[in-house]
Amino acid sequence: MEPAGVELKMFRFPKPLEEGLVISRPNRFIMMVRADGKTIKCHCPTTGRLGDAKVSLLPCLFSRYAPGTGKTQGTVQAISFAAATTRRRSWVGINQNAANRYVEFFLERGLLSRMASGAVRREVKLGISRIDFLVGDTYVEVKTPLIMLPTGTVEKAAHSRFNSFDRLIKHMTELSAALKDGKKAVIAMCYLYDARPFNPPPRDRYNARILDASRRATESGVRRWQVNLGIGKEGVRLISYNQNDIEPPVAPVPVSGTEKPR
Repeated sequence: MEPAGVELKMFRFPKPLEEGLVISRPNRFIMMVRADGKTIKCHCPTTGRLGDAKVSLLPCLFSRYAPGTGKTQGTVQAISFAAATTRRRSWVGINQNAANRYVEFFLERGLLSRMASGAVRREVKLGISRIDFLVGDTYVEVKTPLIMLPTGTVEKAAHSRFNSFDRLIKHMTELSAALKDGKKAVIAMCYLYDARPFNPPPRDRYNARILDASRRATESGVRRWQVNLGIGKEGVRLISYNQNDIEPPVAPVPVSGTEKPR
């Protein structure tokens, strides 16, 4: 992917993140983290799975709360899938809600101008949906995938297949409709690590609906961009961003004589 070219611009955290070790994830909302010889309860900012990995005994970065400000003592912001004994960490951000703040920061500074430029408005109503941003004349909806992550050799966990794409399909439909009013529309796939260029997965019965919706959106003019951000203790930097409109595989055409009887 093309280098962003601006390394000095960084979204800085109010306080540097602290490093710890995830001891366990007792439920979707909580991670127990060992830091400075103590085990603390931290908020897990994503209720879904983190790739196919078990997170126990993985290094993490977390933001610590002031004492007495909540039921948890911090929020886990990133995970490293390298062994705890590895000195140099490669962090994968997991805070999907924070990803919008990061993208907004870079939009406002014109660092994503090839994707969208102009005044930035948040949470803009479009049809029956609210889209993350309207930047000039371009609607931008941010998605932060965490289903497929570079988990490497860490121990794997059994997961059910993810097939709930209704919200994303609704946004694709609304963005396609916006093009008829002279607007532009972008789905920004935001990765909180230096991800490889996205390539649609092979078609199966679980993802057929989202692949078809993605193809229709692309054909109508909705553009897909990939934004790679890097997270560290001090903040978040823009690594690269590029248009990525690789079309998903089309539905197979039934061979004559093989159609199922109605």
